[in-house]
Amino acid sequence: RRNGIIKKAREISILCEAQVSVVIFSSSGKMSEYCSPSTTLPKILERYQQNSGEKLWDAKHESLYAEIDRVKKENDNMQIELRHLKGEDLNSLYPKELIPIEEALQIGLTSVREKQMEIWKMHKKNEKLLEEENKQLT
Repeated sequence: RRNGIIKKAREISILCEAQVSVVIFSSSGKMSEYCSPSTTLPKILERYQQNSGEKLWDAKHESLYAEIDRVKKENDNMQIELRHLKGEDLNSLYPKELIPIEEALQIGLTSVREKQMEIWKMHKKNEKLLEEENKQLT
């Protein structure tokens, strides 16, 4: 029956040059859908909302969209900051804006040097242990 309904929706779409969308949920929760090739489900729902005057998206959904927009803006700002830390797009910055970037890079450089020194000391320690073990073996 489900396939029959989707087949009829396809036929109506073609024969009547109509924009058709069908969404079916079975009793087990499985979803089946069909949407005319010339449109999408969100476009159909938007048209329905405009023509019927009913609001499909409640305040919860709108707050989720606002949260998504906030996260997107935050992501964009972080990408700009990352480009600045990589030394890109610095011409648009004022000298006062360069100071925190320089400090962050200095802190990062110090951390990298400390890690390098730690690895070098561990390497030297292992080297000495291997030399002692080699002496004992010979």
